[in-house]
Amino acid sequence: MGLTLLATGAARADLRICNMTTSRIGVALGYRDGRGWLTEGWWNLGVRDCETLVSGPLAARYYYIHAVDYDRGGEWSGKSLMCTREKEFTIRGVEDCLARGFDRTGFFEVDTGQQKSWTIQLTEQNQQRE
Repeated sequence: MGLTLLATGAARADLRICNMTTSRIGVALGYRDGRGWLTEGWWNLGVRDCETLVSGPLAARYYYIHAVDYDRGGEWSGKSLMCTREKEFTIRGVEDCLARGFDRTGFFEVDTGQQKSWTIQLTEQNQQRE
């Protein structure tokens, strides 16, 4: 995947995602915290818009992203399967998604290299068309 990942040197530490496409997109996030796996969504980003997904210094090295293109179809996905649903959600655990009434969705991994701040840029070049 030709995803553009940027470590930022700004004083403020966050995990941010930027929509560098000409479409509106929806983003879901997965990560491990002190209690296990957690998935959250949806952040809605306009054209050339950025959003903070995690505020403050990053505690995890790996974060997982799934995004959909609302205007033209297609998605950014990967091989890491996690639970989602169509409406706003916060879901604990990644096991038995379908049995628990959720969708099972592929996320791509983002390795922040243990940086305290990271920005992900989604572009049309790395999008998979449906």
